Parts: sequence; C-alpha cells; structure tokens
Amino acid sequence: MATVVSDAAGRRKVALITGGTGGIGRAIAAAFYNVGYELVVTGLAADECERIRVDRPDWIVKQLDVRDAREVETLVEDLSQLDVLVNAAGMILRDAQEHNLPEFERVVAVNLTGTMRMSTTCHRLLSKNHGCVLNLASMLSFFGSGYVPAYSASKGGVVQLTKSLAIAWANDGIRVNAIAPGWIKTTMTDALLNDRHRSQAIVDRTPLGRWGEPVDVAGPALFLCSPSAGFITGAVLPVDGGYSIA
Repeated sequence: MATVVSDAAGRRKVALITGGTGGIGRAIAAAFYNVGYELVVTGLAADECERIRVDRPDWIVKQLDVRDAREVETLVEDLSQLDVLVNAAGMILRDAQEHNLPEFERVVAVNLTGTMRMSTTCHRLLSKNHGCVLNLASMLSFFGSGYVPAYSASKGGVVQLTKSLAIAWANDGIRVNAIAPGWIKTTMTDALLNDRHRSQAIVDRTPLGRWGEPVDVAGPALFLCSPSAGFITGAVLPVDGGYSIA
C-alpha cells in the first residue's frame, strides 16, 4: 500500500464498495485498498464473492442484493465506521428486454433505487466522519437509447439523485458525486467489444482512440473521494475518452 489513509483519530478509513467483486467496482476497490483504506465489498453472486475472498483475503466480502432493504440494513448495522460509499452495484442492463415492464422495473430497482437505498442507509455513519458518496452514472445518463431504455432512464436518474443528495446532505458534511463511464472493457460490454464492426465504430468516435479499462475509472473515483476534491460536490465526471463530446 502506497499511503495509509486514516481519520483524525488515526483510524484507517473504511470504504464500502457495492458491486466491488467485478469489473469497474473491483478496480475502484483495488485503488482504495492500495492507498490504505479498509475495504468492505459486496457482490450479488455467491461464486463471485467467494472468488474475491480467495484472491483478496484482506478484503471483507459480503453477498448483497441492493434491492433487499433488510440485507442492506444488516450489512450497514455491522459497520462501526464508514468514510466512503461507492455505489457500483447498479451496472446492469437487459438489452431489448427492457421494453417489457417487469425488466424495466428490475433494472431501475437495482441501478437507481438500490443506489438511493444504500445511500440513505449509510447516511448516519457517513455524517459522523464527514464522508462521501460516489455514484456510478453512465454516458447514457446524457444520451437516449432506444435499445436500453431502463438502463438509460436509471442512469439519468442517478445523475439527478447525485445532485439532489449533494444539496440535501451538504450541511451534514457529506459530499456526493458521480462518475459517468464510457465504453469500458467489462463483462457487460464483452459482446459489443467482440463485434469487430461495432467496436471499431466506438473507437473511431472516441477522441482518445481506444476502449477504456476499469482502471481508467478507478483513479477519478479515488480523486473525487479524496481531500483534494474537498470543494467538489454534485459533480458528474465523464470518464469516456471524449466519446460524449465527439
């Protein structure tokens, strides 16, 4: 670990990363660990959680469905301290199935309502240490998508939720920001990445000329939760290689 991060009392700071067992969430978790945070990471799938327990024995790994209020409450009740909450669990999409109302509701329940549930449940602990919340939005927070309307709507909602909580919780000393990743190489984007023509079209539009890696998101996440960003709240930072401005 390059730096040991501690609070005013000399205790290691604690970061809770939902969806921290894979993809972008895992890269963010690793970045926090590398600067000295004590980590609690969650995942939905039991096998994925077990794999992280083996790979990362210093991490506390919990299985969690952010749609389940009781599971969320139990997880947070077990924490004695919390400095950072990263809501990375809301990264699901259901492709064309999202035009069916049950699938639309499922995506929104995870991506948007789950983010709100985690944030409000953690509010008390975060306020004790003037902590911060980092939400995962998307470039589809800004663009419409005829193919994934639930994902786009939920991520648009995450942006407005971020701004609203930033205002509501400022007097509690809690900063709330979001990152909006672009085309990042994850399991969720495998099919698109492996489609040579569609993948090339993405690269051609992206000013930096490549797909992003999960680690590309981790650095900005760490910055927004650090003292260096102490006067930043309600911000939504695109991390997309310039795709959204091209």
